[in-house]
Amino acid sequence: MNFDSRGIPGVSVVTTGFTDAVEAQSKALGFEPAILYVPHPIQNRTAEELKKIADEAIEPALRLLTRSE
Repeated sequence: MNFDSRGIPGVSVVTTGFTDAVEAQSKALGFEPAILYVPHPIQNRTAEELKKIADEAIEPALRLLTRSE
């Protein structure tokens, strides 16, 4: 939220296990941040699995960061 209020694009990367929490917090703050959901859980993933998640997330993250509103 701090970045957006200063005109700096940002994106939150959150695991799908926290969808409800993100929605509740966004509603409470009256703010709709750019959110990219990745598979849950993250812990106990192998390096290869984490690389795959990151590789799949980079393009959507860049699209969120560079979108025009």
